[in-house]
Amino acid sequence: VQLQASGGGLVQPGDSLKLSCEVFGLSLDDRYEIAWFRQSPGKEREAASCISRRDGTPYYANSVKGRFTIAKDGARNTVYLQMNSLKFEDTAVYYCAAALARSDYFATRWKMAAYDYWGQGTQVTVSS
Repeated sequence: VQLQASGGGLVQPGDSLKLSCEVFGLSLDDRYEIAWFRQSPGKEREAASCISRRDGTPYYANSVKGRFTIAKDGARNTVYLQMNSLKFEDTAVYYCAAALARSDYFATRWKMAAYDYWGQGTQVTVSS
């Protein structure tokens, strides 16, 4: 299983970026939940967004709600994170992660330990 994240870059505050996470070795339409995490320098990795395998319902951390949009393309086996109105504090390495669906996933979806597979990360830098 491989998750390949891409789309990061250097942008100014207020700009937009779209991250992609292409998944190899498992089907997003099967039994896996997908999330985006991020890690800023000196901070712990935190969940930014996840999307329900069953019905596509998106979930967002309060820090990105209203600015980020997660979406899934089953045909391309790819998950996207559209990031608008970027702020300095959005600077981080962004990781996509996949979790085998479990009965307790919903309760643990914001925790790193809930995820079985991780991508390599893509750097997003917001700077003026």
